[in-house]
Amino acid sequence: MVIGALVLSSPQVHESISPPTAQAPYSTAPAEPQIVLTPEEIEARVIPTVVALVADTGLVETAGTGIVLTPDGVVLTSQHVIDGALDITAVSLGTGAQYVADVLGYDSSRDIAVLQLRGARDLASATLAEDSTVRIGDPVIAVGNADGGGMPMTTGGFVTDLRQTITARSSTDGSLNRLDGMIEIDAPVRPGDSGGPLVDVTATVVGVNTAGNASSDPSEPAPAQPRSFAVPIATAMTIVDQIRAGRTSATVHIGDTALLGLSVTNHARGAEVLWVSLGTPADDAGIQIGDVITDFAGVPIRSPDDLRELMIAHHPGDTVEVHWIDEAGRQHTTTITLEEGPPR
Repeated sequence: MVIGALVLSSPQVHESISPPTAQAPYSTAPAEPQIVLTPEEIEARVIPTVVALVADTGLVETAGTGIVLTPDGVVLTSQHVIDGALDITAVSLGTGAQYVADVLGYDSSRDIAVLQLRGARDLASATLAEDSTVRIGDPVIAVGNADGGGMPMTTGGFVTDLRQTITARSSTDGSLNRLDGMIEIDAPVRPGDSGGPLVDVTATVVGVNTAGNASSDPSEPAPAQPRSFAVPIATAMTIVDQIRAGRTSATVHIGDTALLGLSVTNHARGAEVLWVSLGTPADDAGIQIGDVITDFAGVPIRSPDDLRELMIAHHPGDTVEVHWIDEAGRQHTTTITLEEGPPR
């Protein structure tokens, strides 16, 4: 099993970014009074609102964590946990009940995904901070499926910085992702904790655990200075609300993921094809390595980002017209029906 995690790839830099506030009617903590709980009391309140996730790509299984938002099983997690998943299962760390999870939507640029647990009801849901009130020096506890063991584990520390920008590398496929506005903590958040809650002393969720420098290999020495990062809950909930409202954007995908079946890179005339998967719509259409995609669904393609944004807006079953140029300079046009693929 692969333990889903993002590990730090470069130093963070300060940015003055104020995360947006959440708007959905989820459980929120009262402003007054604040009752400071013991670690044991925090665990007793938070663990029943957490699920252990296993995402099966067909080749490997990736472990992670999810936060229960509603009694009927809407779950918040990290996008990199479910990246490439063909099947996702969730186990309640409170009751042991197991569920099949469907992907409602995701935003890979913010590393946030929303799942729906089939048949769930009467689940304990997390209490969320109404806004980004966390401050440097605040004590916090990260809760999750650390190291993918399927058992709830906690680790404590303090908030050491806010509004951080990091570049993180996925431990599953090595891909890089730039994340903004992060909460930095000195707790050793481990692989498998990704997607789990970062809570304050009132057991209120203030962030979603995303990246850290702790290792799942017991033979490796622990880092001298643990550094971990979480997406502020207000930022995460803005994306959750957008997904639940069905509003697609340049980075937010809603519902099942459309599959074209190719990978592209920059080219002066569009997006050059690096590889084509066998048996996919792109392969069936005759697109080959070295071809350059110049137009997709009536929109000119000037870069790989143009194609990615258009794919985010499409769904399985959509029919699109694709234009490309082969290595000999010949123009090609065909109509392609997109198939269903894993979340990306």
